[in-house]
Amino acid sequence: MDEPDAAHQRNGPTAGALMHGLFTDADTGRLTHALTLSDSCLTVQNISSPSSSEHLDLRDCLGSRAHRSEREDQSADLCVYFYPCRHRWMASGPVRQRDERRFRLALSTDDNDEDANLREAERWARAISHNSASRPEHTHERQNHARDLVRSADLTQWDALVILSGDGLLFEVVNGLMDRPDWEKAIQTPLGILPGGSGNALAASVHHYTRASPVWGEDLLTSCGFLLCKGLISKLDLISIRLSSGARLFSFLSLAWGFVADVDIESEQFRQIGALRFLLSTLLRLAYLRIYQGKLAFLPAESQRESASAGFSTADSRLPDHLLVPLEQPVPQDWTLVEEREFVLVLAMFQSHLGEDLLAAPDAHADDGLIHLFYVTAGISRTTLLRLFWAMQSGTHLDWGCTHLVYRRARALRLEPLSEAGVMTVDGERVEYGPLQAQVHRGAARLISA
Repeated sequence: MDEPDAAHQRNGPTAGALMHGLFTDADTGRLTHALTLSDSCLTVQNISSPSSSEHLDLRDCLGSRAHRSEREDQSADLCVYFYPCRHRWMASGPVRQRDERRFRLALSTDDNDEDANLREAERWARAISHNSASRPEHTHERQNHARDLVRSADLTQWDALVILSGDGLLFEVVNGLMDRPDWEKAIQTPLGILPGGSGNALAASVHHYTRASPVWGEDLLTSCGFLLCKGLISKLDLISIRLSSGARLFSFLSLAWGFVADVDIESEQFRQIGALRFLLSTLLRLAYLRIYQGKLAFLPAESQRESASAGFSTADSRLPDHLLVPLEQPVPQDWTLVEEREFVLVLAMFQSHLGEDLLAAPDAHADDGLIHLFYVTAGISRTTLLRLFWAMQSGTHLDWGCTHLVYRRARALRLEPLSEAGVMTVDGERVEYGPLQAQVHRGAARLISA
C-alpha cells in the first residue's frame, strides 16, 4: 500500500510518522488538533496545549471513513472508530466501549478544486483503516460489516437472524437484506433481537407487546431470550425513507430531528457510562435548548388513497413508494400541511419504545402500518420539556394536554428543515441533513415476537 507515503500533509511529516497533519474539531471547527499516524497508533495533540497528547492504539480501531462536511464550505470530516477496553461503573471488569473521533479538514480553499479536502481526508481514512486491519489482534469488524455480511450471505443456512446488540446493528442487517437481488425472499427471514446496546428500543418494544410489566437490563434480556425460544413469528413494518441526495434507507424504529436526534448523537461522547449517557446528554441539551425552523407535511392514517397521482419512476423496484411524489413536487392535496414554524423536535415512531425506558408511542405495534408522528413547537419551557420526557418513561406524556406537543397518526410524511445546521437520525443512526420523506410498508418484514 502506498497511501501513507503519498499522504504526507503540506505542513510536513513528524519524524517516524507515516502521516502528519492539522485538523479542527468537527463539531465546532475551532479547536485545532495535530494528528500523527504511525503503524501502531494515532496520536492526537491539542495545538493550544502542546504538552498534552493522546495516543490511540490502532489495535482498538475498527476502521475510518471520510465524507464531505455538512458545513457550507469545502471542508471534509474524518471519522475514526475505536473500541478500547475501559472500566465501567458497576461492571466487574474492563469492557470494550465505542469511542468515535471526528476531525474536520479545511486546509485547502482552492475554488478550482472543491474536492481537495475530501480527497486528503479519504487518504487518511484509507491509511488508518489499512494500519488497523494489519494489526494481528484486529477482529475484522467495522461499520456496515453486518450490512455487507448479510448482503452476500447464504441465508438458506439459517432459520433466522438473531442480533445481540443495540438497534444500530439491526438497522444494518435490515438494509443489508434489502440490498440483495433476492430482497423479497431475504426480507422474510425472521429477525430476533437480544438487547446488548445502550438504547435497546426494539427489544423493549418486543417485550411491551407481550403486555407484561416493564423490565430493564438483564430482565429484558431474559424476556427477549424467552420469546426467541418460543419462536413465534409476527410481521414487522418497514419504513422507506428517501433522502434529498436520492439515497433510500429502510427503517424499523424511528426518524428524529431536533432535540431527540441531538441527544442521541451527542451522547456518543459519554458511552463509557452506559445507558446513563442519554440522561446526561438530555440535561446538557436542555441547558442549551435549540430551536429549528422547518416545514412538515403528512398523509393522515384515515386517508383511503392507495397511491399518489405522480409517483416515483426510478429503477429501484423494492417496495415501491406509491404514496410519495418526488421531493421537488408539492405533496398531494389530501396531505395535512403544518405551516412553517419553529420546532424543538420532530419524532416519527414506528415501534412503541424510543429507548429501553422511554415508552414514546404506547399504542404502537410492530405491524400496525402507522407512523406515530410527534412534534414539539417552540415556546415550551425547559421544565415542561423535561417533565414530558419524564412522563414518557411510563407512556403518560400524551395525557397532559401540553399545547406544544402534537401527536398524529400517518401513513407517509415529508420533513423539510430550513435551519442551516442540524442532526437527523434514522433508527438512532445519523443520516445526511436535509429534506426527506417516508412511507410505511405494512408487514414487509418478519420479527420473532409475541
